[in-house]
Amino acid sequence: MTQTRLLGDGLAACLRTRSDIALRGTVNDLGALRQTIENVQPQLALVDVTQGIDLYDVRSIAAAHPDVAFVALGLVEQRQDVIRCGRAGFTGYVSRDSSAEQLCEALFDVMAGRLACPAEISGSLLRALFRSGNRTEQALEDGLTRRESQVLGLIGQGLSNKEIAQELTLSVATVKHHVHHVLDKLKLQRRSQAMRRVREAPWLSS
Repeated sequence: MTQTRLLGDGLAACLRTRSDIALRGTVNDLGALRQTIENVQPQLALVDVTQGIDLYDVRSIAAAHPDVAFVALGLVEQRQDVIRCGRAGFTGYVSRDSSAEQLCEALFDVMAGRLACPAEISGSLLRALFRSGNRTEQALEDGLTRRESQVLGLIGQGLSNKEIAQELTLSVATVKHHVHHVLDKLKLQRRSQAMRRVREAPWLSS
């Protein structure tokens, strides 16, 4: 997926020259990506991340299609950017300065379950996993019940109390009660802050 048609057409033309890669389609937005994955069921989706796409939306698509490998195209090879993409559901990336040949190699690495990255990036990933694990344990110790985590996840998706009630088969009053406790436990004042928090720390709603 790329929002720039010229880039998408160029990549498509390049990949079609490869006998070992079957291109199933190109799209220019996340809605079309979701629809194409549902219709075509590809093994891998290459997503251009240079145009400021919402990684939370990518995460929701990746969560709904765990059999599809998501690869970030054009990533700045810096620790925080790689970690953010990992949290969004990407299993590999292609840096901005990669050649067409390196792009294809990265795709095959992802399909084989390998992630090729500089040593400093891999070290940062391990440290991030350690910190994430600690935060998850802390959230369980201090924090949210299973139902409250579910409510938080739906708040993160932008659902209203009425929509959350329908999704979880609860009364609106019960949902309001859970929302109040979520905000209180996370020390937040507003619902918009909870939406931002779950995007920054998706493990809270897992």
